[in-house]
Amino acid sequence: MSKSITIFGCGYLGQVLAGHCLGEGWRVSALTRNPETAEALRQKGVAHVVNAKLEGSDWHGQLDPTQDFVVNCVGAASRTLDGYRESYVNGQDSVRRWLGAGKVGTMLFTSSISVYPQGGGVLVDETSPTHGASERAQLLLEAEDKCLSPSPSLGRSFVLRLAGIYGPGRHLLIEKLKNGQTIGGNSARTLNLIHVEDAARAVLCCLNSGAENRGGTYNVSDGSHFSRGEIISWLASKLGLPATRFEENDTDGTPDRKVSSELIGKKLKWSPLYNSFVKGYESILS
Repeated sequence: MSKSITIFGCGYLGQVLAGHCLGEGWRVSALTRNPETAEALRQKGVAHVVNAKLEGSDWHGQLDPTQDFVVNCVGAASRTLDGYRESYVNGQDSVRRWLGAGKVGTMLFTSSISVYPQGGGVLVDETSPTHGASERAQLLLEAEDKCLSPSPSLGRSFVLRLAGIYGPGRHLLIEKLKNGQTIGGNSARTLNLIHVEDAARAVLCCLNSGAENRGGTYNVSDGSHFSRGEIISWLASKLGLPATRFEENDTDGTPDRKVSSELIGKKLKWSPLYNSFVKGYESILS
């Protein structure tokens, strides 16, 4: 039988994920606050698209709460604390209320490696402490806890802490180079990245994992640990442009860590197709 999935916050990552699910013949429903994204999803073939804010409740009666899979990959309404609280914490609360009226096999929430506050270029994994994280990251951690909280309506839950997502249509560094813009922060700071296709594949890897996997938290990055300066220099060379200047103005306590994604590889046999920025950006530039 066809599997069913509802994707909340179905934006950049969600649209790629929806495409994969449709390709598998799954029944896909989606929620987005953006009317243009809603229309793009319908054009892609998603039959049931709801245009609403996740933190509200007006959509509850429009989406069936009995699903094989639910993925919450919502982005923040804004970069402010209120924006984070609204989208992540209140949004997850809304999902849990909706969930109570049905039955879901697997729920997954896409969080961020920003929950790791470590500096000094140290290697971090899922056991690394998150105390001292920024206020925005603390709201993400609160949303993670809500996702992982047991419920009689839910079989299992996953949290994926994603590195910086890039891919077709999202390549800020290239645009900054082309525009000759100065880049804030330090050039030596490690930039942990994940191609959008690999992020979507990691989500599917969790959803399709066997029943013996009861969920949990996994980091998702491409596994390479290049500095921002190294990446910009390579891109500038490929584009035939002068390397843009960094402001070198990181404040004390700015996170600078290398994120390990070995656990998801070991437990779920996931590995990135684009295992460095070189492969990822070469696919974009070509």
